[in-house]
Amino acid sequence: MKNTPFFEKHISLGAKMAPFAGYNMPISYSGINDEHAAVRTNCGVFDVSHMGEFILKGEHALDLIQRITTNDASKLVAGKAQYSAFTNEQGGIIDDLLVYCIEPNQVYMLVVNAGNIDKDWNWVNQHNSHHVELHNISDKTCLLAIQGPNATKILQPLTEMDILNLKYYTFTKGKFAGVDNVLVSATGYTGAGGVEIYFEDSHGAADKIWDAIFEAGKASGIKPIGLGARDTLRLEMGYCLYGNDIDDTTSPLEAGLGWITKFTKDFIARPIIEAEKATGISRKLIGFEMIDKGIPRHDYAITDAEGNLIGKVTSGTQAPSLQKAIGLGYVTIEHADIDSEIFIAVRDKKLKAKVVKLPFQ
Repeated sequence: MKNTPFFEKHISLGAKMAPFAGYNMPISYSGINDEHAAVRTNCGVFDVSHMGEFILKGEHALDLIQRITTNDASKLVAGKAQYSAFTNEQGGIIDDLLVYCIEPNQVYMLVVNAGNIDKDWNWVNQHNSHHVELHNISDKTCLLAIQGPNATKILQPLTEMDILNLKYYTFTKGKFAGVDNVLVSATGYTGAGGVEIYFEDSHGAADKIWDAIFEAGKASGIKPIGLGARDTLRLEMGYCLYGNDIDDTTSPLEAGLGWITKFTKDFIARPIIEAEKATGISRKLIGFEMIDKGIPRHDYAITDAEGNLIGKVTSGTQAPSLQKAIGLGYVTIEHADIDSEIFIAVRDKKLKAKVVKLPFQ
């Protein structure tokens, strides 16, 4: 098990720790519901330093990204980021990721899921036919997500960068809390606003930045947040979690990610996914809320009224902000329309649910 540079901070704050993607990670501090509410209404700090970061440099960097990702990275200018996916030869999703344009056509950063770092790194290298300069900087990069409606207001005094007015999916670089070369990005996985900050773990930068953030937010009641609340927050927004809602067997179209799949360029498995679009998909990722009492969980069967198997739950929880049980799952296309009645098999019971529009409300 690896530890992030903030491991001792988590222990001193009484975090419940658990293994996640090869790291000891904080699952919760004061409790998932309390932490969830803190992010939705105020501000919370997530240690997500387990995520992976790759730097791609050189005149063929953009060409490589275009071939291995589904979105169109040629649209990116310096300071912009986009959500994208790697697809395998069968059209399944190897990973979902963020692409950051540091210098157009020359320097990019890819941010990938923690559990997929090795798989993704091998995939990028495997397709690097034009000798793009590649650097896996995952182990030396710290990443903190400061999320919530008050996040940028709390952080602004720590930097001269204008982070109060940072538009969604843009980023800036500069000095933050006395540390140079900090990348501050208006991306996040909670739907609550805020930023993510990337910096190198050197010369005590991790302690310096963590301490400065908590000092700046002390009067406002800033809180450390674990992965438990990260999951409930992203699920309320209907955001996919790799390994649960998307994987090597799900296509971007089935997962509702057609909007990041651009057929205006060539990428791996484009003909397969294009053919799938032409013929239509047979299953689809849907959001649903429970009508009968019960909480849906990963891998629970989804049936129709007669008990015929029509799909399975990929994520589910009791949503703290919404006070109801919600879930994501794949169902046959005939049952994917909004307001369709479906049933979740919970032990020996068949509990009624209905398909709803995302994000959950």
